[in-house]
Amino acid sequence: MLLLNYLLRAMCLLAYLMAAAGPALGLSFEVTLAMRIVAAILLLAHALELPFVMPHVRRYRGPLALSVLLTMLFGLLHWLPLKRDRAA
Repeated sequence: MLLLNYLLRAMCLLAYLMAAAGPALGLSFEVTLAMRIVAAILLLAHALELPFVMPHVRRYRGPLALSVLLTMLFGLLHWLPLKRDRAA
């Protein structure tokens, strides 16, 4: 399960990288635009879920700002393990 979490996180980072550096990576305008739309949708979805999962986000052992940033980037891939740790 942990390996799957890391794989999905890597895919999120790849989407953000392709959106940010598409032309530098040699991607066409259409592909870069599509990746920017995908990245914007991911960020919006994660921003919308943040208020609802804040109790789990606060359980992160590091700074709250870092936990919020990780939630914005990875969504449930970040906060769901924090929720599971509480249940255990």
